[in-house]
Amino acid sequence: MTQDAPLLSVRDLRVSFPTRQGSFQAVRGVSFDLGRERLGVVGESGSGKSMTGRAILGLIRPPGRIEAASMTLEGRSILDLPERQMRKIRGGRISMVMQDPKFSLNPVMTVGRQIIEAYRLHAAAPRDQARRKALEMLEAVQIRDPERVMDAYPHEVSGGMGQRIMIAMMLAPGPQILIADEPTSALDVSVRTEVLHIMDRLVRDRGMGLIFISHDLNLVAQFCDRVLIMYAGRIVETLPARDLHQARHPYTRGLLNSLPRLDAPVSRLPVLARQDSWRDDDTLSPSDGDPLSPRADTALPGGL
Repeated sequence: MTQDAPLLSVRDLRVSFPTRQGSFQAVRGVSFDLGRERLGVVGESGSGKSMTGRAILGLIRPPGRIEAASMTLEGRSILDLPERQMRKIRGGRISMVMQDPKFSLNPVMTVGRQIIEAYRLHAAAPRDQARRKALEMLEAVQIRDPERVMDAYPHEVSGGMGQRIMIAMMLAPGPQILIADEPTSALDVSVRTEVLHIMDRLVRDRGMGLIFISHDLNLVAQFCDRVLIMYAGRIVETLPARDLHQARHPYTRGLLNSLPRLDAPVSRLPVLARQDSWRDDDTLSPSDGDPLSPRADTALPGGL
């Protein structure tokens, strides 16, 4: 693979679930490339962000269906691989950090044992070597006393430390791609900054690709290189993160205009009024109507 070739290439990804009313399309024709960069994926709850990340790892269980024209990792197809081969890819080549570490870490296993097991699952290493690797990774995520934390249980560490432990565990096998699904939304601002700095340094130093899933537009604009905006299971806009606040699609502008501002306080935040055309047309221009309703009680259901 050349330096400029994408690490991950996804074309026409679709995720569907059967319902009594027919097939529900949770992800509808998503296509993108991921290089050695920080790619933000932004949208409201239910827009398909997390579902896209899970589909890449083959984590959609029946009766859900994953379909795509193609999905390649470093030029090799990972679509429809047998489960045994996908288990090698999960963690070994693509890792995922979830929102809240207390739901990801096993409460009855020590932190060290969990990192060691995750590493040995993908690396044929003896236990003493795996323990050294676990300590090395805990030091890499700036945990001050890694020996003590190795013997701690998940309930004995803070939320911020728990998220750093998850990052250490997911990066220990040396994956090429990290999918971070709302990794800092449960953390306070100061801890969030530390975790993002650690994640950014490790991803850059290792030449990895990062998919950063978030609902926080300002955070994504500051942290990422590119941004995908998702609505109703589709990508409606793609742009450099530095240009996010100059976005052209009315849905993106509606999200931006719905953010509270300290310099212009209002008694009631505006509510996003959705347009049916957004579900099917990703070529809308700023002249396609005002994305914000002037009155919350006249907006369509499900607004911000």
